Amino acid sequence: MNKDLFLIGVDGGGTGTRVALGDAQGRELAQATSGPSGLGLGVERAWQAIEAACADAFAQTGVAFDGSRCVLGCGLAGVNNRDWLAAFLAQAPALAGLAVESDAHTTLLGAHGGAPGVIVALGTGSIAAALEPDGVGVRTVGGYGFPSGDEASGAWLGVRAIGYAQQALDGRGPNDDFAQALLLHVGAHDRDSLVVWLCEANQTAYASLARIVVAHRAHPFAARLLGDAGIEIGKMIAALDPSASLPVALCGGLGAPLREYVPSAYQERLHEPLAGSAQGGLQLARREAARLAGEA
Repeated sequence: MNKDLFLIGVDGGGTGTRVALGDAQGRELAQATSGPSGLGLGVERAWQAIEAACADAFAQTGVAFDGSRCVLGCGLAGVNNRDWLAAFLAQAPALAGLAVESDAHTTLLGAHGGAPGVIVALGTGSIAAALEPDGVGVRTVGGYGFPSGDEASGAWLGVRAIGYAQQALDGRGPNDDFAQALLLHVGAHDRDSLVVWLCEANQTAYASLARIVVAHRAHPFAARLLGDAGIEIGKMIAALDPSASLPVALCGGLGAPLREYVPSAYQERLHEPLAGSAQGGLQLARREAARLAGEA
């Protein structure tokens, strides 16, 4: 393998991008973050965020970022849309190598160290995946995207929570502390200002409301919503592992907050992820570098 190469694992979602920079053997050198790079927010924006995070990681090591010396392993939200993926690949800068999979795939690699297991990735969106016993094949459920899918995700929670605030503004429901916290967050003080926010909001904006739901988890509506999220997580786990034999990791920003809401039947199988999606991307980059070396 070319010792002058650098390997970079990329975790790109609708809220932010995380990268792990490694040397040619995959030993981690630095981490960095930047803005969103989920493909649903635009391919050009995705590459800008990825390159910004890569440049930041290299700056930490005192080396200038040079894409031609880098093999990237990207786990990105939205790659299941073939048109978005094709556009992303077409706009790729000059790189030594590029491997792209779903963020579920790289999350799975990171969470279980490449061993068989189940992950439920819970961030702006959501998706669940299981690694086959051969360590290569991946099965997924969910992840159909905002607004119709991504159950138990931040955006899914946010869409439902803002409905509570809408009813509070109209007098159809109580204008309590929970409703006020939601309205304050979106900067709405009346019907018209809330409509303006709703017309401009994307999945990232809705997902930003999830932390308010979690902060008000003792509120009856929020508690019921979080309970519903737990039920959806259980359904994903059951679909991927009907034998109930694989370890399960809840990953992403909402993994820890939602853990207590997962039905009791699955609680004993829940384990902390060994590493994150960016580290899984680093594994993907290492595999791609080895493949390229074999072709050379």
